[in-house]
Amino acid sequence: MAMTRDEKATMIEELQGVLQDSKVIYLADIEGLNSVNSTELRRACFKSDVSLRVVKNTLLKKAMERIEDRNFEELYGSLKGNTALMVAEKENAPAKVIEAFRKKSEKPILKGAWIDNVTYVGDDKLVTLANFKSREELIADIIALLKSPIQTVLSQLENKNNAEEGEAPAEA
Repeated sequence: MAMTRDEKATMIEELQGVLQDSKVIYLADIEGLNSVNSTELRRACFKSDVSLRVVKNTLLKKAMERIEDRNFEELYGSLKGNTALMVAEKENAPAKVIEAFRKKSEKPILKGAWIDNVTYVGDDKLVTLANFKSREELIADIIALLKSPIQTVLSQLENKNNAEEGEAPAEA
């Protein structure tokens, strides 16, 4: 069923809004997934806070072209065949969903990603993207790094105090 001109305009506006509001955008090929696999993929996306929708390439490209403060040009070559738009808050969430799903299926194939003004093109970038650390993971790493020296100093002070009081040194 063909879309009317008004339906296309509405879809382009909607896609433009999604692209404008998102910092993490993935394009994937999910063509050939049967209905059971498609449903499983949608469930996996939902659990990982990833929005998934199949889009028309021409409409997506028009929406991309309308956003002046973002450059999606490197992704235009990926807009062939079946395209699923995956949007998330966490940089690595869509890549982790794809990676996990690929353990039992050949699809989805990563066509490209746009994350905070950086473009990644090709399925060979999947591992790199999946290994990205989210903001929360980076903060946890920094806290762990800061905590370690403090714990060492406190342990040494405790050992020194115990030694001065004639007690056996505490385990570090």
